[in-house]
Amino acid sequence: MQGTFQFLGTGASAGVPVIGCKCKVCASSSPQNKRYRPSGVIRAHGKAIVIDMGPDFRSQALQFGIDTLDGMLLTHTHYDHIAGIDEARIFNVRQKKSLPCMLSRSSLEEIKKRYYYFFNVEGLSAKFDFFPFDDDIGTAEFLGLQIGYCNFYQTDMKVSGFRVGEFAYISDIQKYEESIFTALKGVHKLVLSALRPEASPFHLSFEEAIAFSKWVGAHETYITHLGHFFDHAEMQAMLPHGFHIAYDGLKLEFRC
Repeated sequence: MQGTFQFLGTGASAGVPVIGCKCKVCASSSPQNKRYRPSGVIRAHGKAIVIDMGPDFRSQALQFGIDTLDGMLLTHTHYDHIAGIDEARIFNVRQKKSLPCMLSRSSLEEIKKRYYYFFNVEGLSAKFDFFPFDDDIGTAEFLGLQIGYCNFYQTDMKVSGFRVGEFAYISDIQKYEESIFTALKGVHKLVLSALRPEASPFHLSFEEAIAFSKWVGAHETYITHLGHFFDHAEMQAMLPHGFHIAYDGLKLEFRC
């Protein structure tokens, strides 16, 4: 069966344009140089599952027509990936049920601290049914789909990547074990984060991302979580065949 993935946001933690910045990328009129914080939506087997709800989620949902959601996959609890999570409340109200959310155990423990009011039964906050996983690599059934997951690190933050069929989403990756390549074997379309062409203390460089993708054996790789250092077309020109600079609104098809 066919599934789709649409990028709702492809920017770094500050987004693009960056507040107060007058560089040529931030001042650009090109829609490919305007980037919300990273997020996306998987549609497969009749389900719509969002990956992360960052601070731009309301605008993303309005712009890209996210009227209903069946669930969420949460990569980790950094601000740029979770700050819009309260916006899930509108889906609770409209759909009259809690929103299922698959995430690592460590991410759930962090949510319990930051969003303690989610667990107040009498409150008017967003409501979730959390489905945590404890292993670093595995597969679980979620909303009728087989979802693969793998954990890695960005500095000391544990981050989760997700896989549906031949598609995988790996963002904010910095340190990882070689076992991740076993979890990603057979992935044809890979979304992978790389902040900029040069090395970064928090993200892969383009060169590192290219090497990672080649180890996976992906047919097509889409780079996300991009800063304002280079224009979209300039960055695309730096990449070899089969590698693409993602942009907000881009939609991919994959086999489930």
